[in-house]
Amino acid sequence: LIAAAVVLAATALPAAAQQLSLGALSTYLNGLKTAQAEFTQINADGTISTGTIYIKRPGRARFEYNPPEQTLVLASAGQLAIFDAKSNTGPEQYPLARTPLNLILAQNVDLGRNGMVVGHNYDGTATTVTAQDPEHPEYGNIQLTFTGNPTELRQWVITDDAGQQTTVVLGELRKGGTISDRNFSIVAEAESRNR
Repeated sequence: LIAAAVVLAATALPAAAQQLSLGALSTYLNGLKTAQAEFTQINADGTISTGTIYIKRPGRARFEYNPPEQTLVLASAGQLAIFDAKSNTGPEQYPLARTPLNLILAQNVDLGRNGMVVGHNYDGTATTVTAQDPEHPEYGNIQLTFTGNPTELRQWVITDDAGQQTTVVLGELRKGGTISDRNFSIVAEAESRNR
């Protein structure tokens, strides 16, 4: 009778959250077509920036920084472009494929791919996955943190090719909706700044 009472009590409690599988996380990221969120960024030098991120997968992201920052970062057309309002030259550009951000903006995210995930942990609240390009680990890595029930991306930490870390903590991720492709156009942004 006591054993039955213990079993009954245990089954009445809500199920404890569990580590999310790589397959479930890949499915979640692949299902994330458009999204936007407020973010707080902790830079490698300890300074803090805030702003809004817009994501349109595959391959596109826009980081709009709040004043006094005057930076805009666009990922689009295979490039990552950094616009600095204090500079009168064009944006600094890098191939998106050479940045860890490419791993979550890819057409098909497969965290189960051999050599991609180098860390997969659970702290009782959140699942953290550290991923890198298996062919080019020298490009750095991205550490993604997710909570469950329902699955939600909460933050990422990018370690670049120089070992510098940038942390982005996301507010509520608003998924779905329409975001114009023009918002991600590096060429259109450069032209509007040259007028």
